[in-house]
Amino acid sequence: MDSDRLAALRTPEGVAALATAAGLAGGDPLAAAAALRATGVPADLAAAALTQAELRRRAVGKFGPAAAGMFLTRAGLEQATRRVVADRRAARLRAAGVRTLADLGCGLGADALAAARAGIRVYGVEADPVTAAMAAANAEAAGLADLFTVECGDATAFDVSRVDGVFCDPARRKAGTGRRIFDPNAYSPPWDFVTGLAGRVPHTVVKVAPGLDHTLIPAGAEAEWVGVDGDLVEAALWCGALAEVPRRATVLRGDTAHRLTGAGDAEAPVGPVRRYVYDPDPAVVRAHLVAELAGELDATLADPSIAYLYADRARPTPFARCLEVTDVLPFSLKRLRALLRERRVGRLEILKRGSALEPEKLRRDLRLAGDAAASLVLTRVAGAPTVLLARPLPG
Repeated sequence: MDSDRLAALRTPEGVAALATAAGLAGGDPLAAAAALRATGVPADLAAAALTQAELRRRAVGKFGPAAAGMFLTRAGLEQATRRVVADRRAARLRAAGVRTLADLGCGLGADALAAARAGIRVYGVEADPVTAAMAAANAEAAGLADLFTVECGDATAFDVSRVDGVFCDPARRKAGTGRRIFDPNAYSPPWDFVTGLAGRVPHTVVKVAPGLDHTLIPAGAEAEWVGVDGDLVEAALWCGALAEVPRRATVLRGDTAHRLTGAGDAEAPVGPVRRYVYDPDPAVVRAHLVAELAGELDATLADPSIAYLYADRARPTPFARCLEVTDVLPFSLKRLRALLRERRVGRLEILKRGSALEPEKLRRDLRLAGDAAASLVLTRVAGAPTVLLARPLPG
């Protein structure tokens, strides 16, 4: 996408091409291109419209029906915040008293649009001219152009004294290649600038990679990890007046948000394998709140370095999946194959923590046959490679 193609897509001809392309998205791309060109749409415009239509189709999972009117890039869509997460963050900012917000590195505008929907006046800054233009177009399409405006420029040069809140999602991919950047000092804006915002603006939120090293969390900040329906989707640092607890795991299931909090440095007790095994949500694990969850479930670890929890009773929790353990044995391919053959297991879910085994290779080696289903947990118990055969509990 470049500025000329974006401008063409916003003309009446481009709007018509996008409408036609929407009905062709998801099918054979060559046939779709031929069909669109057959209506008289020039080749360049047809290609741009079909690309947008396909991106919009993929974006529905993140943005819902609003995706149909958005302008997107592949990289921007991949990095954009899901609407359910962005809306929840915007509501928290609004409740904290934020009325004006700078979105430094606003990208396509997913977070800024959520803040604007919450009634916050947002000033977006984006270094890439085409992305900035797309963000502005998205604000217009959402009917929020009066609350969300975008300027193309350097985020570090924005006068943050104009606002009472800052949101920053530093770019973690190399421009032009899309390769991930693992060194925070190479982010854009750089990490020292990002973490310094908390000392300049009373309400600062920084979106970070879920794999963030805990040693990089600024003193006094709240670090939150967010999971959606079992997937770990992002982490954020809530700084200044926004910080409420040291660590938080937020698990979103449907329309409900579940929160687990703690210091993040507690250790869960260790004990034997028990009747039930809990597989904690990745947000809980990354937030270092497994010990807090163990306390809620009256559970223990079977190995101090493996985040599976074991308990004598099954308790419903949004923070973990529960399975009933039927068999425990030291890992042996021969013994495991014999056990699964005896149980006539032909459908096998394989979970693992602390095991070097490749699940799909193991599945082939087991030569499954039968009509029963089971779950297999590859783990360690007191340091020893161990296999648990289990069955999931409903709910």
